[in-house]
Amino acid sequence: MHAAAYIAALPALIVDNMVISREQCGNTQQPAGEAPLAVSVVVPCYNEEAALPMFLPRLIAAVEAAVESDFEILLINDGSQDRTWACIRAQALHQPNIVGINLSRNYGHQIAVTAGLSLARGQQVLIIDADLQDPPELLSQMRKRMADGYDVVYGKRHIRLSENRFKRFTANAFYRLLGKLSEVEIPADVGDFRLMSRRIVDRLNAMPEHDRFLRGMVAWLGGRQTEILYDRDPRCAGKSGYTLSKMMKLAVNGLIGFSTAPLNIAIVFALVGAVAGVAIVAYALTAFFLGRIVPGWTSLAIITVFFGVGQFGCLAVFGVYLGRIYMEAKGRPLFVIDDVISCADAGPESASSATRDLQTLS
Repeated sequence: MHAAAYIAALPALIVDNMVISREQCGNTQQPAGEAPLAVSVVVPCYNEEAALPMFLPRLIAAVEAAVESDFEILLINDGSQDRTWACIRAQALHQPNIVGINLSRNYGHQIAVTAGLSLARGQQVLIIDADLQDPPELLSQMRKRMADGYDVVYGKRHIRLSENRFKRFTANAFYRLLGKLSEVEIPADVGDFRLMSRRIVDRLNAMPEHDRFLRGMVAWLGGRQTEILYDRDPRCAGKSGYTLSKMMKLAVNGLIGFSTAPLNIAIVFALVGAVAGVAIVAYALTAFFLGRIVPGWTSLAIITVFFGVGQFGCLAVFGVYLGRIYMEAKGRPLFVIDDVISCADAGPESASSATRDLQTLS
C-alpha cells in the first residue's frame, strides 16, 4: 500500500506544508481498489526507541493470532528526541503490515492518536501504547466481545502494578471528580486502550476540537460500549512521556471539555459573597448603633482577600473557556505530517537501508 493512498483517505491534512482538501483527495474513505482491512492498530510513539523492539514482535503475534495477515499497524512518531523515527522507518520499510507516520513536531499523545485514527483503514481499530503496559493479547478477547454487537470495547485497569501511591491517588481523585462534574458518563480507571468499530472511528474523526480528551469523546459518541478488566504491567523499557504537567493538562481537558460546571463556580462565589456581604453590613450597622466601632484593618483585610480571591478565581475559569474558544476559532489543522512510509514505497536502496537500520537498532 503506497503512502499516497493513505494520504488520499484523509478528509483534510497538511503534508509537507501543502494542504490536501477533501476535493483534492477525491475519496475520504477506502482508497479505490483496496479491500477494507479487518483491524488497524494505532500506536503513538514518543521516545520509544528502547521499547519498540520488544513491543512490535509481541503486538504482531497478537494481531496475527486474531486476524492472520489482514491488518495494519500505524506507528506515529510524535516528535521524538531519540531514534524512534529511525526505528519506525526501518520497520515500515521492512515489514508489509507496518506504516510509519512522522509528525512535524511533538503534538502530544491525544493528537498523535488522532493522526493515526485519521489514516486507519480497518473495520476495527485498536489504540495501544508502545510501552507494553497494556497487553496486546487482549485483542482477540476484545474482538469476541465486539462480535456480540458492541461498538467499543475498552480495557479497564484492575491493578496498576507499576504506579506509586501518588499516581493512584491522583488518578482515582480525578476520575471521581470527573464523574461528578461531567455531563457525560466517562468510565473510571480507563485509558485510551480500546477497540472501536469503524463507525465510531469515523464519527470520532469528524470531531475537530483541538483540546482532545479521547476517552471522553468516545463516551460522548455513545453506542454500545463495554469493558474488559486487566492488570496493567510496568513499562517494558524507557520512561513515561506523561510528565506531571502533561497529566494535569489532560485532566483539565477532561474537566473543561465535558462539563460547564467550572463556570458555575462564579455563581457560587457570587452567592457566598452576597451572603457574606449582608452579614458584614448587618454587623457594621449593629456596631454603629451600639457605638462599638473600633477602627482596624483585620476585617478590611479579610473582606478584601475574600472578594479578591473570588474575583480572580472566576476570571481564571472564564479565561480557560475563552482561550479554548480562541484556539478553536483559528481553525488550524490538528497536526502536520512530514512523512508517511510503508513497505510498498521501498525501492532496493531503501530496503537495504532499512535492513542496515534494523541491524544497527537491534
